[in-house]
Amino acid sequence: MTTSTTTTSLAVSGLGFAYPDGHRALHGVDLRIGRGERVALLGPNGAGKTTLVLHLNGILTAGTGSVAVGGLPVVKDNLREIRRRVGIVFQDPDDQLFMPTVGEDVAFGPANFGVTGDALRVRVRTALDRVGMAEHADRSPLHLSGGQRRRVALATVLACEPEILVLDEPSSNLDPTARRELAEVLLDLDVTMLMVTHDLPYALQLCPRSVVLDDGEVVADGPTRELLADPEMLARHRLELPFGFSLT
Repeated sequence: MTTSTTTTSLAVSGLGFAYPDGHRALHGVDLRIGRGERVALLGPNGAGKTTLVLHLNGILTAGTGSVAVGGLPVVKDNLREIRRRVGIVFQDPDDQLFMPTVGEDVAFGPANFGVTGDALRVRVRTALDRVGMAEHADRSPLHLSGGQRRRVALATVLACEPEILVLDEPSSNLDPTARRELAEVLLDLDVTMLMVTHDLPYALQLCPRSVVLDDGEVVADGPTRELLADPEMLARHRLELPFGFSLT
């Protein structure tokens, strides 16, 4: 997929990376995501998905090739702005929520980037409104359900107004109602989205495009429905639809 520079949220070119023990996790990965796209990143355990994500906000920077977010290269001098532009929502919301109240958790990120006063209050209120959690601003995150904590964790990232929203297994450990509620929130967001998931039906529901990564290489990139309709490709890369699930 080709996208012009002015409309590209993420540009990864020739990205390679090896860990200190010699394990090569990425082999010349090329990936471009247009502004406003919703893309699922699929692949088996050990495929290199986490390593790729860690390059997007500069946690890892020692690889070959290049990464740019909204045209800004992911290099040491740009890391503060890159980490505002790339918002990662972790698989476990308890890794992201640590303040006494929901409102304080959501305020923490933008405050760290210098937003104060009325502007900060507007950021918090807007982010909580977007995930349907505004009425819980004064509650402790510890007293929320798992699905509610997942949405608050999402709000903490949205409050920083990121260029790209990266979701790590967003549907994991959610009951069917919480899963549906989160999907409704995500579908309503006007932000570029990269969703790392093993949940193929969720990928189909939320992401028109999917990229399959295996053994550190992009092995497929195309419309999600077409990729999931290819049983040989799924089997070859250890991906599996739930028993009885139909694409029709």
